[in-house]
Amino acid sequence: MTNREQEILELIKKNPMISQNEIAETLGIARSSVAVHISNLIKKGYILGRGYIVRPNSYVAIVGGANIDIQGFPYDKLIYRDSNPGKVKVSLGGVGRNIGENLARLGVPVKLISVLGSDVLSKKIIDESKIFGVDMKDSLVIEGESASTYLSILDENGDMTLAISYMDLFDRMTVDFIKQKSHIIENALTLVIDTNIPTEVIEYIVTTFKDKDFFLDTVSATKAKKVKDLIGYFHTIKPNKIEAEMLSGIKIDNEDDLRRAGEYFLKRGVKRVFISLGSEGVYFDDGENSGRVKGPNIPVVNATGAGDAFMAALVYAYINDESIEESAKMGIAASMIALSHENTISPNMSIDNIELYMKEVKIC
Repeated sequence: MTNREQEILELIKKNPMISQNEIAETLGIARSSVAVHISNLIKKGYILGRGYIVRPNSYVAIVGGANIDIQGFPYDKLIYRDSNPGKVKVSLGGVGRNIGENLARLGVPVKLISVLGSDVLSKKIIDESKIFGVDMKDSLVIEGESASTYLSILDENGDMTLAISYMDLFDRMTVDFIKQKSHIIENALTLVIDTNIPTEVIEYIVTTFKDKDFFLDTVSATKAKKVKDLIGYFHTIKPNKIEAEMLSGIKIDNEDDLRRAGEYFLKRGVKRVFISLGSEGVYFDDGENSGRVKGPNIPVVNATGAGDAFMAALVYAYINDESIEESAKMGIAASMIALSHENTISPNMSIDNIELYMKEVKIC
């Protein structure tokens, strides 16, 4: 959904009887432009036909991690086993939450189901996520526990050199709890799952709600092992090279290996495969179209949130019926925006900026 479409949809939600002329006057655009935007909203399913009946389930659901990120940035070259002058930044994090905020910045309503404690940091996650447009009211809150925390040290190039991840709280999510949230899953446009949550919960969701298209964020090679036997239930996956090797059992050293890995996942039921290759771009395959896209080399300020931004762009592209090639380009562009800012979630994330950066993304 574009920013203009989002503005029009909000006006219609407030007043379903509003005319196209009234919308045009309110936004200062031509009535003919309003008609085109409304037609697009109908095609995308946000409005159900004439009469401006707004679709109630126009949101993406995410089941995954939400935590506090503590990041250290050295002023100069990182010296190991020593105290490095630099700055420390505390912000909201978690793969699922990060994907959700990126999606919200792209104009997509988000409902995030995660696990939180009852401490002040957990309340901070809920309150600030709401400000950004991520609804967390259906998350599990455990009394007496503290928020999950991710502590990382970046080097002088903005790359993570070491991290400690305290995510034990996510193991408290149960199948019984998720059953209580079935209505959230059933009414979502699509769903994103990250592997911070227990294997049995992931298995229950993907095997119970088979009519839904699931997006998988593997998080890490270790956590990706949880879904090795469930990979065929996912519509779209975005592993990096190491994770793809682990999940497929195929060593990836060249383009032929990439194709074989892509075919492995497709034969097991995956519809869209994106394998991240770091500075070498992203390989994509949907059984009909395959290739690699790559952005220009840019100064990296913070590499932490690039993967989350990429996934958000893939989801946005999917619900807007974009081709796999266009989806890959959008993902690279979103990653470039994330890499260019010290915050894990770039405040510059928007569809307009993605379209701008896409001009620099090339097919390899």
